[in-house]
Amino acid sequence: MKLSTPRVLATLMILVSMIPAMAEGDRRRIHVYPENPRYWEYEGAPVVLIGGSVEDNLFQIPDLEGQLDLLSEVGGNYVRCTMSCRDEGNVWPFREVDGSYDLDQWNEEFWNRFEKFLRLTSERDIIAQIEVWATFDYYRDNWDRNPFNPKNNRNYSAEESGLPTVVNSHPLQLENNFFWSVPSERNQENVLKYQRRFVEKLLSYSLQYGNVLYCMDNETAVTPEWGKYWAIFIQEKAEEAGVHVETTEMWDPWDLNDPKHRNTFDHPEIYSFVDISQNNHQKGQAHWDNAQKQRERIKNHPRPLNNVKIYGSDAYNFGNDRDGIERFWRNILGGLASARFHRPPSGLGLGEKAQSNLRSMRGVLDRIDPFHCEPHDDLLKDREENEAYCFANPGVEYVVYFPKEGMVNLKVPNQIAKWDLEWVNILTSEWKASDPMESSDQIELSSPGNHWAVVIRRGSP
Repeated sequence: MKLSTPRVLATLMILVSMIPAMAEGDRRRIHVYPENPRYWEYEGAPVVLIGGSVEDNLFQIPDLEGQLDLLSEVGGNYVRCTMSCRDEGNVWPFREVDGSYDLDQWNEEFWNRFEKFLRLTSERDIIAQIEVWATFDYYRDNWDRNPFNPKNNRNYSAEESGLPTVVNSHPLQLENNFFWSVPSERNQENVLKYQRRFVEKLLSYSLQYGNVLYCMDNETAVTPEWGKYWAIFIQEKAEEAGVHVETTEMWDPWDLNDPKHRNTFDHPEIYSFVDISQNNHQKGQAHWDNAQKQRERIKNHPRPLNNVKIYGSDAYNFGNDRDGIERFWRNILGGLASARFHRPPSGLGLGEKAQSNLRSMRGVLDRIDPFHCEPHDDLLKDREENEAYCFANPGVEYVVYFPKEGMVNLKVPNQIAKWDLEWVNILTSEWKASDPMESSDQIELSSPGNHWAVVIRRGSP
């Protein structure tokens, strides 16, 4: 039916009248910061996301509230939430009946835990980055007991679903076609309807909260059609609910130049931010350079680059404690939107070293305006590889991070009367002010030891 002009005008007026309320609602939810799209905005203010935690699937741990309180106390505001069920004490989302799962019935304990997690993080203004499909739950021993495995449920057989009952390989071998169910691939409707049901149930809780980011997978190597399908599915469900959401995918390759990463970098219409956590396998100068290369690559259409996992711990083999700390600082001073220490043993989690780093970083961010700063290693003279890193709004304020003892000269405008300097020992979070520096075209900076940072700000006239 063709609408008359008065009817059209009336409809438009109704829509226009709704815009302020809709805009206000979206403004309070986490979204890309309009004034600097490399960062996030939440509750009406730009934010830098930093964090760490003892586990990835925090909603499944017993002392959730204590973990979130500790994170808040040390200045953190960012956690990871894999929808994973593989650890001891975890529960699966489906109800078990007589030794077999029924994918048409929910395990309310799972969803109660998830709702509590969303509520507690929201109350503390902690951003939760959800990974919808916990990749490693669908391989090896985890697949053997996963409710989606046809041998474990009463809803479909191996023949009906086309799914394997045994998968003994690493996810990189791509031997579980659970991830090929979408219409543009194998269109396994018997499986897809239960996958959709799971995601719809997840969204029935998460869309009520504005502190949630959505990542489709963890370290995936599967067809890009899979992540695309779920990102669009989640966006459409959010639109039906009258809210806005942010989506991404996390690919497995450590090299951000790998073609798989292009599926995220080159498709902002599907993925509104990019998770580059796998870059945190890189070390030293290469870690910084690889991230900066991608940051430059998207400069015409900037988006937040998130790091929900920072590897590096003496307890494991993805780098040591030093690597984890350096990666954390290079990410934030490299102008990236988030940095979170990976759970032990692969990362520092929320242990004592992570706590000190979070306190120190929050102290730095509270002393500057990071949203008007940019990476500026070009301002460091006499710099050696991986010696120091600079984040600055030139002529106004600078942060220089020293991974170890070193000395550089920072180029500054010589018309400034004086500069105020404050040093922080990152491992103790102790601050120490230096005497103001008189006008010059450079400031000599010498680190007292390992892991120090200095904040330099233009002094009062």
